[in-house]
Amino acid sequence: MSSVPAARQALDFSSVRDLAAADMAQVDALIRARLSSDVVLINQIADHIIASGGKRLRPMLHTLAARAAGYTGDNHAKLAAIIEFIHTSTLLHDDVVDESDLRRGRKTANALWGNAASVLVGDFLYSRSFQLMVELDDMRIMRILADTTNTIAEGEVLQLLNIGNADVTEQAYLAVIERKTAVLFAAATELGGLLGGLPATEVAALRTYGMELGYAFQIADDLLDYLSDAGTLGKNIGDDLAEGKPTLPLIFAAERASEEDRQSMRRAIEQGGLESLEPIIEAIRKSGALELTRERALAHADAALAALQVLPPSEWRDALATLARYSVDRSF
Repeated sequence: MSSVPAARQALDFSSVRDLAAADMAQVDALIRARLSSDVVLINQIADHIIASGGKRLRPMLHTLAARAAGYTGDNHAKLAAIIEFIHTSTLLHDDVVDESDLRRGRKTANALWGNAASVLVGDFLYSRSFQLMVELDDMRIMRILADTTNTIAEGEVLQLLNIGNADVTEQAYLAVIERKTAVLFAAATELGGLLGGLPATEVAALRTYGMELGYAFQIADDLLDYLSDAGTLGKNIGDDLAEGKPTLPLIFAAERASEEDRQSMRRAIEQGGLESLEPIIEAIRKSGALELTRERALAHADAALAALQVLPPSEWRDALATLARYSVDRSF
């Protein structure tokens, strides 16, 4: 799948996590310290978010990219915390919009404390991230992150417009995941190159890597919605379909299914809910849409790997390459 030497493909996610462990311990400590507030409810929801787990993939990407760029300072921890705060705030808002009650196999904040509290704590996290940005006092960093958060907000609105729309195309779907997911991956890796003082071409390559990785990760995540269950993915199979979200497996299936199955899919998207879920999922699987979706994810992972080749060889670059493969091969 990649041009990375075969001997280096032995790395797996646990190896990457071990390599990043010291940096991520610093990041986690900073996250805990900066989430603290005099407002009790903020602390309660923040503690719930921290306890919910997750791999902290986006901040880890930033620390790995910074190290791959030769950075030896400490500002990468603060930037990684900013990236995690931005990501977490979007999750809080998403769960409210989607009316979700489960994330990573646990009750969502809005299910426990209500929508108003979740939205407001999401706003707190956004504003806390900008406080941290100011402390770094680097206009280049602030510009990238300000543009990124604005683009994410656009993506959230675009996705909202797509809910219940059975005519969403592959291009429209990609426009959403670029803004909602890939841009934060891209910012994380680009900022790593910026901290390391890499030449502009190499910083751009790291941004390309992050963007392509973000595409691969989200497409694979949408694929898993039709392959996994709450015990593995942390949500129920068919949740996207039940919410009226036309993701890539459904878009591809509608293009290839029989007229009867296509009309069933259209009704499911337009009306939401779980009626006729099993036959629709079976129709999606027999259409070949899942295999085609995986091919798309693999193509983006390959593009991410190709972008890395301009960087000097190192264990950090190898770790980034491993994450490109992991984004598609993971089971959760």
